Amino acid sequence: MAKAKSTGFFCRECGYESSKWMGQCPACKAWNTMVEAPSAPTSSGTAAGRYAAAASLTAAPGKRVGAQAKPVSLDEIELSDTDRTRTGFAELDRVLGSGVVRGSLVLVGGDPGIGKSTLLLQVCRNLAGQEQKVLYVSGEESLKQIKLRASRIGTVRGPLSFLSETNLDTIAEVIREVRPDVVVIDSIQTMFIEAAGSAPGSVSQVRECTGVLMQLAKGLGVTVFIVGHVTKEGVVAGPRMLEHMVDTVLYFEGDRHASYRILRGVKNRFGSTNEIGVFEMREEGLAEVPNPSEFMLEGRPAEASGAVTACSMEGTRPILLEVQALVSKTNFGLPRRTAAGVDYNRVNLLMAVLEKRCRYALSGYDAYVNIAGGMKMNEPALDLAIVMALISSYKDRPLDEKTIVFGEVGLSGEVRAVSMAEQRVHEAVKMGFTRCILPMVNVSKLKPRSDIRLEGVANVREAIGLL
Repeated sequence: MAKAKSTGFFCRECGYESSKWMGQCPACKAWNTMVEAPSAPTSSGTAAGRYAAAASLTAAPGKRVGAQAKPVSLDEIELSDTDRTRTGFAELDRVLGSGVVRGSLVLVGGDPGIGKSTLLLQVCRNLAGQEQKVLYVSGEESLKQIKLRASRIGTVRGPLSFLSETNLDTIAEVIREVRPDVVVIDSIQTMFIEAAGSAPGSVSQVRECTGVLMQLAKGLGVTVFIVGHVTKEGVVAGPRMLEHMVDTVLYFEGDRHASYRILRGVKNRFGSTNEIGVFEMREEGLAEVPNPSEFMLEGRPAEASGAVTACSMEGTRPILLEVQALVSKTNFGLPRRTAAGVDYNRVNLLMAVLEKRCRYALSGYDAYVNIAGGMKMNEPALDLAIVMALISSYKDRPLDEKTIVFGEVGLSGEVRAVSMAEQRVHEAVKMGFTRCILPMVNVSKLKPRSDIRLEGVANVREAIGLL
């Protein structure tokens, strides 16, 4: 009798399994994503299955588990405020959806050195201060290294314990014995299960370890934070199935050499994915930035051409930022275009609109567009600010520093309406701006204000005439 093959091929994007290698995944149609890895055991003794059974046996009293499970209606399900726990960071709670949900699985990804471990250690400190039992498991640092990092963030009090271990079998036994409220796994790529039979960080190991943690989280009602490494493309390393299995996916963004950090929700089963949290890296750890607009507008140049203040919406939060442009005569036949923080193709599109509709000969000029502070925004409401910055630099004519600009620009040169115009104007007034250039359609829907002058424009020509 032929021996069953012990290895298989898995898709890094969707987790599709095949007995042979294929150039294109049949499930997600991605190319060159099939990798070879040991196949999971087909018996009932798989790691996820064993821990699911163990978690069901130790589930909280009153829950129907195992063979006693039965469906219930929505009227029979009770919700309470205790299902969500505040992390002590208002910015993190905003991204999570007013707190972390008990029994949820949260994946935190980001570049090396961006501050993932520091943020979660501070969250553990805050939760322990609320008498939450917290277990911090590190597979990358020793206990002495963790203590050195903990000494930077201040005094740690409460039921917070640490474990330096990479064997998930041992970690699962500790979790079932200690019964913590919150567990932090740093990181998932260093964890391994002996039954999987492959190296830590491989496709099968990451899949099996995440399955075990998911069963423990749901079965025991433990909130689990998972730290995930990212690849050079900026996505979490390992199979894409990892992001499908967890409840929430957060990405920590920002330049590691700059002081600011942005926490962005990519997936959230318990809240919106449009919110962001802004932090500042300091010597004592991460600190919240409650007013990102003030933080982003610090150090603005006075009477400088090519600098325009715009307003972008991230969820329900308006953020003021500075759009900078530099237009200079090219020395070669092919002009250069550079965009930092905005879509490169969008900048080319807007320059084509200016050349076609407004007769500006920009084909012989280099153009550099940047969002000060390193923010990355792709909202169409920045179009008009980019156009004004380009023409301001082209004509070397500065825009009044108390003026804010926002609006979407169409291919025919029209300025289209944007959403949440009232919130944008309110934020501009709060930051001391006295003039606002916005789409004419939005002006007709806003109430007249005495604290700021609203100037509506219907097309790009009218907006340029206000320079």
